[in-house]
Amino acid sequence: MEAKFFRFLKVVGFGYKARTESQGRQLFLKLGYSHEVEFAVPPAVRVFCLKTNVICCAGIDKERVHQFAGAVRSSKPPEIYNGKGILYLDEVAPLKQGHHR
Repeated sequence: MEAKFFRFLKVVGFGYKARTESQGRQLFLKLGYSHEVEFAVPPAVRVFCLKTNVICCAGIDKERVHQFAGAVRSSKPPEIYNGKGILYLDEVAPLKQGHHR
């Protein structure tokens, strides 16, 4: 399969990690929960991890690639106070300003 569309995700947070198994058919995420979050990758999408904190979703159907990347991101959206979570690679975490005294 020749991938034409890519979506990169960045996992930000202490101890947050991603890994793939079964030739990119399963994605496992450690996101600070008591269990690993598991995703079954659709047939039109391939997933691989460039590092333990960078996920690449690739495929020939743009809609399915972006839909799967959005589903992965929604498992732990970025927090507004310290920016931990899953972000798109080109996304800047929207942070709230802290209290000033």
